[in-house]
Amino acid sequence: QVQLVESGGGLVQPGGSLRLSCAASGIIFSKYTMGWYRQALGKQRALVARIDSGGSTNYADSVVGRFTISRDNAKNTVYLEMNSLEPEDTAVYYCNAVFTGFPDTYGYWGQGTQVTVSS
Repeated sequence: QVQLVESGGGLVQPGGSLRLSCAASGIIFSKYTMGWYRQALGKQRALVARIDSGGSTNYADSVVGRFTISRDNAKNTVYLEMNSLEPEDTAVYYCNAVFTGFPDTYGYWGQGTQVTVSS
């Protein structure tokens, strides 16, 4: 049974920082591309950051220079370090795991963690 369990969300003031974690089980973690997505109220879910099995990363333009994604394959965990948070970063943040095989692709989602940026 695959599980992605996010933690680390909460309420933070503008300019503050948070670190999200996503612990994975039931998958060969090192083979998966891991991502963080977010969904604000009334908006579609969108990619925030992604890290592939080789450690290459890409980010949404809105978070470049403020957010950092990393992974620890020994702990089956992916992190999202978020700095200089803005009210526009308020959303539910979801962890995602994808393995693109041939011919099948496997994808999984976590349950989400709320991040609220407000004074």
